[in-house]
Amino acid sequence: MNTSLYKKFITIGEPMAMFTANEAGDLAHANTFTKRLAGAEMNVAIGMARLGYASTYITKLGQDSFGRYVEASLQAEGIDTSLFTYSSERPTAFQLKSRELHGDDPVVEYFRKNSAASTMAADDYDASVFAQPHHLHLTGVASAVSPSIRGLCHKALDNAKAHGNSVSFDPNLRPTLWASEEEMVREINAIAFKADIVLPGVSEGKILTGSDQPEQIADFYLSQGVAIVVVKLGGEGAYYKTAEGEAGYVAASPVEKVIDTVGAGDSFAVGVVSAWLEALPLAQCVARGCLLGALAVQVLGDSEGLPTRAALNALTA
Repeated sequence: MNTSLYKKFITIGEPMAMFTANEAGDLAHANTFTKRLAGAEMNVAIGMARLGYASTYITKLGQDSFGRYVEASLQAEGIDTSLFTYSSERPTAFQLKSRELHGDDPVVEYFRKNSAASTMAADDYDASVFAQPHHLHLTGVASAVSPSIRGLCHKALDNAKAHGNSVSFDPNLRPTLWASEEEMVREINAIAFKADIVLPGVSEGKILTGSDQPEQIADFYLSQGVAIVVVKLGGEGAYYKTAEGEAGYVAASPVEKVIDTVGAGDSFAVGVVSAWLEALPLAQCVARGCLLGALAVQVLGDSEGLPTRAALNALTA
């Protein structure tokens, strides 16, 4: 694994237009919405771009207004969209999200079946795309969308590792997108076992490993060749352990008021991965992850809380 300081970051996923209700309560009774961006991998791409990384996002969009909105928004963030592909037959996905007033997880309704992104496949991209020096970040969301995207994720991962590049993986489970829990566990772990850094939540770890004990979750992946495991513990912070035996807990960053919980895990990944690529001690990497996760839950929107490099420096000065 090449541990040099990468400045190029690549991820693969399905972007969505998101309509967040302006009124709290049942989505059926919401009358006005605010349009935003959504998508786990896209959130991470945005976060890495704001911290100064050359961030490339790979996806397929419908030739529609949602697709144009996604592309223009990501270009405004400085994200490389040169590998975008397009479909004239399939739409760009979108979702509706409820407004919650007391920190509860919002209700999210997805409209993504047969989307343009679901048709992405390994044959769409030359292997050389994933051979250049970069850090690759994958999540279980893209893997769940369709078998063809899953094949693309494996191709990207295998080629990245073959060329000495590093890979992080956030399981980010979406049970409703899988035919069964058994299939989900098998396919998610097949990707996780190839990654250098795995970032499960403790409840995800229970499903994927059979244990809700952070150290046992970490040991499960370390025994399969993973180098670093960071287990997210929500309001209790995070636990980390490495193949060399380095381990510890990092406390959660203070949160004044929880506004929107969606995107916290993606922000956590931005913090951990960016700090690791900067060769910071692992405890500091996890602490940055906790900080960015805390920032995420205090604002509306999935990526609105992600800081620029200047803002991060001010927060950690």
